[in-house]
Amino acid sequence: MKFKQQMRYAAGLILLLTMIVIPFLSPVQKYLSIPTEWTTFQEQGITSVPAIKDINEAEGSSIHALQSSKENSSTDEFFYNVAGLPLKKINVDYLSDYKVIPGGQSIGVKLHTKGVLVVGHHQVKTDSNQVSPGEKAGIEVGDILLKVNGKELEKMSEMAPIVKAAGEKEKDLKVTVKRGKETFDTNLTPTYDVKDQKFRIGLYIRDSAAGIGTMTFYDPNSKKYGALGHVISDMDTQKPIEIHEGTIVRSNVTSIQKGSEGVPGEKKAEFSADRNRIGEITKNSPFGIFGKLDNGITNGVSDKPMPIALSHEVKEGPAKILTVVEGEKVQEFDVEVVSTVPQKHPATKGMVVKITDPELLKETGGIVQGMSGSPIIQDGKVIGAVTHVFVNDPTSGYGVHIEWMLQEAGIDIYKQQAS
Repeated sequence: MKFKQQMRYAAGLILLLTMIVIPFLSPVQKYLSIPTEWTTFQEQGITSVPAIKDINEAEGSSIHALQSSKENSSTDEFFYNVAGLPLKKINVDYLSDYKVIPGGQSIGVKLHTKGVLVVGHHQVKTDSNQVSPGEKAGIEVGDILLKVNGKELEKMSEMAPIVKAAGEKEKDLKVTVKRGKETFDTNLTPTYDVKDQKFRIGLYIRDSAAGIGTMTFYDPNSKKYGALGHVISDMDTQKPIEIHEGTIVRSNVTSIQKGSEGVPGEKKAEFSADRNRIGEITKNSPFGIFGKLDNGITNGVSDKPMPIALSHEVKEGPAKILTVVEGEKVQEFDVEVVSTVPQKHPATKGMVVKITDPELLKETGGIVQGMSGSPIIQDGKVIGAVTHVFVNDPTSGYGVHIEWMLQEAGIDIYKQQAS
């Protein structure tokens, strides 16, 4: 009886150890890594599945893919065989092939806001006290002044004569204010400033913003482009700028302030908002700025249309970025995709990228401001763009998948397939 109990105990222990060990066996890990559903482009085919590619390249591997007999179809089935037995099936959906031309060019950005943006309050000195009429009217920093007395505001310079006229007539201004998604009206009383001897409303306002970034891609057929990979926010309010109109122009990098731990680096560049225009800006979103180019542009490194990778096709490992560190010359540098997250829905932080190129590290210390939008290329495909630097590690930062930038640009690769 005691012997039987020992045998049962030994058998249970062996079974337990087997259950623990089996998941770590290479063939089992390969099997589990094979997805059951996959979406890719016609030209790339089934080999775009990282697990399948690794298995097919593995020397002596007994696992291989056997394509089904379907022809001229936007879907397909593949069976995974071991010793001739089909153990797993994957359903593959094919999208129409789509290519973009990668960027890398340094660009200057000029935005005009929708209405005028409130970036601060100031006190107006009267005979008896100090007051901010704007603050008293319930207007907050970050609000957008859309209309005054029913007339749309397009430029900051339009405010001064309106305020002066209302003050002299001792009349309130009816101001239409946008705060987030809410719009409301309020009465604003121009107040005479005895110090400056003019009527004021106690608000600091701005109607434009400017900066530099990097072009990510453009579609040579539609002329649509994407750049930066992140939203442009006002430097004072830290809120996204709602644009009325905007332009991108050629930019010349004059110097670079290297980044270090705790201090992000920065590209120094010069550009003229009135010259060397490249195109218009129609959208400022969490995924970058978008619009149309006036004409095609070149980077001198890779000017031919290049396929893109969907978020689930990106893999960890070596890659390249295109960016400018001096003048207007686009160069190619080595990076590593440290981690990537397959995303079913748009999200801004899809990858972690590390700069590995010795030359770029020497010049910049890693990722610097102005490098945002630099296209990331892996295995001959555009996979995304550099977006943010890690403050405590300037050699690394986040990247956004190209799939979501295309969607924000108005290019829906899935909708094209459906139609």
